[in-house]
Amino acid sequence: MILASLSFAVMGVFVKLGSTDFSTAELVFYRCAAGLIFIAAMILPQGKTLKVSYPIFKMHLSRSIAGFIALMLYFYAISQLTLPMAVTLNYTSPLFFVLITIVRQKKWPQWQLLGSIALGFLGVVTLLQPTFAAEQWLGGVMGLLSGLLASVAYMNVSELGKSGEPEWRTVFYFSLISTLGAALFMLLQAEPLLRPSLYDALIVFGMGSCATVAQLAMTRAYRKGRSLVIVSLSYLTVLFSTLLSWIVWGDAPTSLAVVAMLMIVLAGIGARSSRAS
Repeated sequence: MILASLSFAVMGVFVKLGSTDFSTAELVFYRCAAGLIFIAAMILPQGKTLKVSYPIFKMHLSRSIAGFIALMLYFYAISQLTLPMAVTLNYTSPLFFVLITIVRQKKWPQWQLLGSIALGFLGVVTLLQPTFAAEQWLGGVMGLLSGLLASVAYMNVSELGKSGEPEWRTVFYFSLISTLGAALFMLLQAEPLLRPSLYDALIVFGMGSCATVAQLAMTRAYRKGRSLVIVSLSYLTVLFSTLLSWIVWGDAPTSLAVVAMLMIVLAGIGARSSRAS
């Protein structure tokens, strides 16, 4: 999970570097196309089937659309905000996950859970209010919405797992639908498609490679490790993103921003541990 967290953070660096030349749709397309090529190369020689029943396909479709839109919003937020801020806003997904679960179950949550949710959103307000310029609010809202939609995608992934769906098929459908969706946005965008230079090609290769390594490492971590430990370690992405942003762009976080990010991280860990118990 430490490797996955570092890989996700480095992927974010490549996304931010690429955002100066590529549109959000182009970045999402290249990131998901890399995942699609990899998973297809893995499953096709083994003769595995992609056929599923209609109810299961609906769950795949719901998960893939929510995940695709979340990824689009997340990449847009990275292009508009500092990397650690965008990553932290995306990592509010556990809080939204818990809220959605509470609404669906119509059950009063534990006080620890309510405290985690309150702490998390207090952290969001603290992170946004003192550090955002007026032109950054759209990026902030998009980052927060990416966390909301990511929680919907995670809920669908959980339901697919309970239905016995293998991880590779879930990843395949997400990669396929996201690649097609991003390609459609690319065709509709006003600006012409960029002809990648060698530098751009290296950006795309680095982004796709890091995303693939991160997905593989994260999948193995959740399969082999203890869930609560893995969840806690996943928030190292925020720390790695902060350090890399400082090294690459000199974006030293303010003390208040660090406190706000810690609040969101602790709230996310607390929310997931309460749900696990």
